[in-house]
Amino acid sequence: MDMTSTNAATHPDAPTHGVTLREALRVWARVALLSFGGPAGQIAVMHRIIVEEKRWVSENRFLHALNYCMLLPGPEAQQLATYIGWLMHRTRGGLLAGGLFILPGIVTIMGLSWIYALFGNVGFVSALFFGLKAAVIAIVIEAVVRIGKRALKNNIMLGLAAAAFVAIFFVGIPFPLIILTAGLIGYVGGQTGMAQFQGGGGHGAAKAGLSDAESLLGEDVPAHARPTVRKTLRDAAIWLALWLVPVIALLAAFGPGDVFSQIGVFFSKMAMVTFGGAYAVLAYVAQQAVETYGWLRPGEMLDGLGMAETTPGPLIMVLQFVGFMAAFRDPGMLHPLVAGTLGGLLTTWVTFTPCFLWIFLGAPFIEVMRGNKSLNSALSAITAAVVGVILNLAIWFAIHTIFAQVHPVAWGPVRFDAPLLSSVNVWALTLSVAAVIAMFRFKIGMLTTLAATSAAGIALYGAGLLA
Repeated sequence: MDMTSTNAATHPDAPTHGVTLREALRVWARVALLSFGGPAGQIAVMHRIIVEEKRWVSENRFLHALNYCMLLPGPEAQQLATYIGWLMHRTRGGLLAGGLFILPGIVTIMGLSWIYALFGNVGFVSALFFGLKAAVIAIVIEAVVRIGKRALKNNIMLGLAAAAFVAIFFVGIPFPLIILTAGLIGYVGGQTGMAQFQGGGGHGAAKAGLSDAESLLGEDVPAHARPTVRKTLRDAAIWLALWLVPVIALLAAFGPGDVFSQIGVFFSKMAMVTFGGAYAVLAYVAQQAVETYGWLRPGEMLDGLGMAETTPGPLIMVLQFVGFMAAFRDPGMLHPLVAGTLGGLLTTWVTFTPCFLWIFLGAPFIEVMRGNKSLNSALSAITAAVVGVILNLAIWFAIHTIFAQVHPVAWGPVRFDAPLLSSVNVWALTLSVAAVIAMFRFKIGMLTTLAATSAAGIALYGAGLLA
């Protein structure tokens, strides 16, 4: 008797695929605890466990869900977990998978935010984060290379990535417009039958892996995954209320100038307009939080990113750090640490509640559209454009880490911040180059590189070489 039959016999409440919710709890907890390394690493972990080891869903189904999540605003890895959890065990499964995926990050980032707020200006702690920043640059560059190898399979996709980078870095075209344009180009290319747009999604076309028939979920669309008007309206009403009612209540109670109202409104807008996964989200948030609101300095955004890179869960958990510091520095009548904690949790709520909305509302329609070539072509083009946006983020972080000052450059429609070469921080440059060599030349892992550069930062501080 196979494992599926045994599960079904032992647990009569199990779905037809035989995987009980209790077993799913163990699997998703394992995925969450192993989810280091940003979205690329998290997706790789999920694929290894869900597709290769547990054989819950097929290779094609996994990639189809991933491509939809790449299209959505927010963190694609967390949304992918929610999608697969929903496919396997309905709404409860989606909540379980998506919630567990972010729980370790919520706890660890909150603890690190407290430490940073209390001791961040102490030389030893500052030196630790100085070293972290160097490795973060290498990690983001590695993400550009890794995703680029899988997405940029031909000159058209390469051109889309290059055009997206120029548009966002040099011209400042809004990211949603870039994404919509790339999607339209991909859709038209798919309609015309151009082979360059038929290569699959951002993480590579499906290889000869697990087929639908070989997976536990099987070939058919589960009954609960088929869209109906009633379910669509119900899900929209529930998740819109969970998302927006707290924000409206804050605005009504404290007004638009209160820091909590600003956090609720800003990160709610972010949830709607930031497409392309964690790195694209961070590019948008970094600009707004540093330049528009003044909640953080550029170096502090990198500190938060370094925290998120060292903890399990989505890289987007860095937003909790941003919300924490914003409220910590403007606590009103509250104790700063209490205000910071509430600000961080509010940020997490308005960031991730929409993620569940996008999945529960849109996934049923995406499931019944599996195999639609025009849709897959649009998703492929969007993923190529996202590579250009990630490159933009890498350069932005590198400039603000290695150079102390930048100056604006304006020439017609071209506007960007260029580094002031005389303000170079030699030690930051040295550690960044060393981190890149370690990860690319010697294939040293992310966590090892982070630990080494952090130790180097502390050593430099101990030697009196850091201010």
